[in-house]
Amino acid sequence: MTTDTTTPVTSRAKKTDIPGPAAPTGWRKNKAPRKRSAGSYAVLAAVTVFVLAFLAPFVIILLNSFKTSADYRTNGSLSWPEHWNWDIIGDVWERVEFTQKLVNSIQISLGVVLIAVVLALFNAYAIGIGRVRWRTAFLVFFLGVNVLPQEGLVYPIYYLFKEMGLYDGKLGYTILVGITYSAFGTYLLSSVFSSFPRELIEAASLDGAGRWTILWRIILPMSWPTLSVMCVFFFVWSWNEFLYPLVLLISNDNQTVPLGLSVMQGQYTSDPTALSAAALLGVIPMVVFFLIFQRTLTRGVTAGAVK
Repeated sequence: MTTDTTTPVTSRAKKTDIPGPAAPTGWRKNKAPRKRSAGSYAVLAAVTVFVLAFLAPFVIILLNSFKTSADYRTNGSLSWPEHWNWDIIGDVWERVEFTQKLVNSIQISLGVVLIAVVLALFNAYAIGIGRVRWRTAFLVFFLGVNVLPQEGLVYPIYYLFKEMGLYDGKLGYTILVGITYSAFGTYLLSSVFSSFPRELIEAASLDGAGRWTILWRIILPMSWPTLSVMCVFFFVWSWNEFLYPLVLLISNDNQTVPLGLSVMQGQYTSDPTALSAAALLGVIPMVVFFLIFQRTLTRGVTAGAVK
């Protein structure tokens, strides 16, 4: 009888180490923080100096807005107020009738934005998407309107408004500024629409969409980031206009905020604290406006850069 000389098989096989997934080549368990170079510190210092230089005038205006006249004459414009004059803002508000000026500026700026954006959208749709004849000539014309100085246009516009009965009226002034700003909007949107995907427009046309449907359902939603940036810029530009309203809006009931604040400076009299308070009243609406629409502005600029 033969005996089995084979090696007995163990009931439990020895476990072998199974290699896991390889770690990323650039991974470190305790990654040391990257050291800043001398150039990074130089850029940071330059940006800090720039920000401080930018904010310094606003800080000075804020301090002088709550000083008394005697405090300003004694200690100067760079000193801390000895006694905070909280009544000066209310006095300036009543002197310039700031409520009426604020309402006028809001109405005019919103009207300018509406007119300028609508005209620019229609013009750019015809030039950039429709590819009208003499497209280059139209773009050169709109570009020429942007580079013309206001000083060269104010007197012809003055006599034109006199003849048409639009002088010293908010409606005529709003239409004028809206048409002027639409030239820049047309030039900007035409360059955006010229690179618009033609496949989408052709596909919509094959599905039976007309020109109006393509504009409102396709072009407008995809161009909204650019349009939102235009709305913000047009509102700010219209708010800060001074020469046109100075010539065309002479009555107190139609004047805007910049014109209302300019009456604080006389030919022979000047109150620096009142001027600072008036400047503060003029800056606050714009600061509030940017705080409200900063996200819209950032998204619009970013979308345009990515596109």
